[in-house]
Amino acid sequence: MPPPKPTMHPPRRLQRRPPARVPCSQGKQAPVGPVRQSLAPPCTSRPGQIEHRPQGQLSQRQRRARTPRPPPSSSQAASEPQLSQPRLKSIAHSTEMPPALLLFLPLLFFASTWTLEFRYHNNREIEQYLLQVNASNPDITHLYSIGKSVRGQQLWVLALGASPHRHTVGIPEFKYVGNMHGNEVLGRVLLLQLIDDLVRGYRNNETWSLQLLNSTRIHILPTMNPDGFDEAGTHCQYSQGRFNHHGVDLNRNFPDAFASHRRRQFQTKEEKREAEVRAVIDWLKTETFVLSANLHGGALVVSYPYDNSNGGSELVDSASVTPDDDVFVHLAKVYSHNHASMHHGCEDSRPFLDGITNGYQWYPLEGGMQDYNYVWAQCLELTLEISCCKFPPPTELPALWTDNKMSLLAFMRQIHLGVKGRVMDGSGTPVENAVVEVEGRRNMCPFRTNQHGEYYRLLLPGNYTFTVTYPGHEVLTETLSIPYGPDQYSAMKHDFMLRRILPTTGPTPAKPYQANPAPAKPTPTCNYTLQLGQELEGGGVMTEPTLRAPVMGICLVALLRSLID
Repeated sequence: MPPPKPTMHPPRRLQRRPPARVPCSQGKQAPVGPVRQSLAPPCTSRPGQIEHRPQGQLSQRQRRARTPRPPPSSSQAASEPQLSQPRLKSIAHSTEMPPALLLFLPLLFFASTWTLEFRYHNNREIEQYLLQVNASNPDITHLYSIGKSVRGQQLWVLALGASPHRHTVGIPEFKYVGNMHGNEVLGRVLLLQLIDDLVRGYRNNETWSLQLLNSTRIHILPTMNPDGFDEAGTHCQYSQGRFNHHGVDLNRNFPDAFASHRRRQFQTKEEKREAEVRAVIDWLKTETFVLSANLHGGALVVSYPYDNSNGGSELVDSASVTPDDDVFVHLAKVYSHNHASMHHGCEDSRPFLDGITNGYQWYPLEGGMQDYNYVWAQCLELTLEISCCKFPPPTELPALWTDNKMSLLAFMRQIHLGVKGRVMDGSGTPVENAVVEVEGRRNMCPFRTNQHGEYYRLLLPGNYTFTVTYPGHEVLTETLSIPYGPDQYSAMKHDFMLRRILPTTGPTPAKPYQANPAPAKPTPTCNYTLQLGQELEGGGVMTEPTLRAPVMGICLVALLRSLID
């Protein structure tokens, strides 16, 4: 018989606010969506009980009010919980507010005390949480949908950064994708906690968060397979829910550069791909992603491309090696070495050397997402296997977050490896589709500039020779000395200035220059043209009817808060 469907685990209790600071109630806690609201502390008397005292005698609360409190010691001040600034202001100025605003005070009170819990949130709860974060932080977040699952559930992405609504020239695009397999669920939890940490750190002016969000635009897709999660069992290894609603493994459904010609023709047909896969492919056409990772479970290792091979020159010592293998190995080690125990592996299997592996060397995989990102979208993507158990017990979630937190942050900083810049034509205008190649790195699909004329190349420190080609211009060759950029949160900046080919006056016309005239086989169909007509704010399609009602309510809370302040 199939494993039982997952049940929602009871949420953990949150630490209460100081009893002396807020009015009392019965001390109940009510869950609201994906968060919990901390209500007032319990009253000193039982419900309905009246406190009797002699006439003229002051109550305990009145005596406390008349007795001046001594200033707290430094140790007490450091350990005593404080009310948030918005709540202090709302209480202090409550008598000055217009009467109509008093009706919304409970909503304002609850909105200021929302806290993300360590538990498994269902898809609706994740949506509510993302809506709340987006409405409360419109200056650094932007929520958009890249499409729908087979059953019509939105695939929500939250973009975070100093300019979250659209791409900024010089700011690289990063993404995390979770829950590609519906029963591998830890990624959902970690990505929500990552959002919470990034936003809180930015609001608290913490240097690490300010530097990251000011230098990078981060896109987080908590669940790529919400339908699979709805069907997932809670068994550690063997349970249903891996596939989407059509019973398809999404990590076997992408076009594959190593597939046979007939198989590749089948894969490139739009109707043959699942809705979730089509959504991701279209997403990659709207943004120039530079670095990415997708989060899985059931093992403890970082896997890097290639996942497949056809036995050609890429096959080296049982590994399928990319032209950027040194960069991939470095990126994988960054995550593994910052993890608490990844290099030890799981108890029931041998550990991987340094906690990393080449995908094909581990096991061949056709139609994988990380190979598609690298070959077709010039985005370096890794697969993060982050837990030995696919559906870890809820009690282990805080520790698993601690194990992965530093790795998630350190990996994002690696987007600043190498060099970035623009390619300018003879008149100084940035040009799209200029080929930017690095000597010794013959990619199946050469890296090209985007619609802003930008290029990004993740490279380790060293000297590299670049060749830049663009129709009607001379081939440009330059050698650059590239430093290590992540510590400064910026890759090296360098613009390539092209020169136009002068018209010839003789009978022999100028021979046109061809970019990468003889690419290595197999040769996938490389389509570099971004879908400019679909490049909306955030890189996706916002579904207005779904968002309007909850967003208006949360925005009203933000408006009230600003009026009170």
